[in-house]
Amino acid sequence: MDRMLYTAMSGANQALEQQAVVANNLANIVTPGFRAQLVQMESAPVAGEGLPTRVSVNATGVGVDWSAGPITHTDRNLDVALGQDTLLAVQAADGSEAYTRRGDLQVDGSGAMSLAGRPVIGDGGPISVPLGSEVTLGSDGTISVREQGMEPRGLSPVGKLKLVSAAPGSLQLGDDGLFRQSADANGVSQPLAADDSLRVTPGALEGSNVSPTGAMVAMIDNARRYEMQMKAISAADENAKAANQLLALQG
Repeated sequence: MDRMLYTAMSGANQALEQQAVVANNLANIVTPGFRAQLVQMESAPVAGEGLPTRVSVNATGVGVDWSAGPITHTDRNLDVALGQDTLLAVQAADGSEAYTRRGDLQVDGSGAMSLAGRPVIGDGGPISVPLGSEVTLGSDGTISVREQGMEPRGLSPVGKLKLVSAAPGSLQLGDDGLFRQSADANGVSQPLAADDSLRVTPGALEGSNVSPTGAMVAMIDNARRYEMQMKAISAADENAKAANQLLALQG
């Protein structure tokens, strides 16, 4: 009976973890550039002395669905839709460089350009623009501004977005939702080089590639799978109790 318990218990635990991933996908349906997360499962023998026939379920890692999301034209100067295999460099909370598909840029009260609260990295570090200026983005990522008092056609370049190219699956997704290169032998993730050939679409945003219908179906499926595993645990417990009663009667 304990073999059945091992299988059902590990299956129920992984169903809960997968449910958390699906819930996160649902919560980011309206997040620009969001990539749906995927959980992969595999059976694995239980490590330990005297447990050669016990099997559990393990999560092999969280993958990413790299399919493109829908493009919406917003006509907002600070919105930008990234091309295929293109990512935008931002500064993570620990000061390291990370990458995202999100493109709804913001300029705060100090003139610093940010993305979801993270500084946007340009060719010379974090980008800042003159206060009160009108910001315009070019298709190559060039940032131009028209300061107050300038002529309508007077634009001055102040920097350029750092755009990098990465094939699907070549970067790792962190807990903060940002992508990074795999760490080297010293545990350090090296930044990618800027690719000047990449192009973006100003005045547009790529939406999340999460399917609401598919995510809801996955959530229901995970809930039913969890219930099935709990029923298996209850059945194993009842069988063990019945066996104990039979042994007691025979004794």
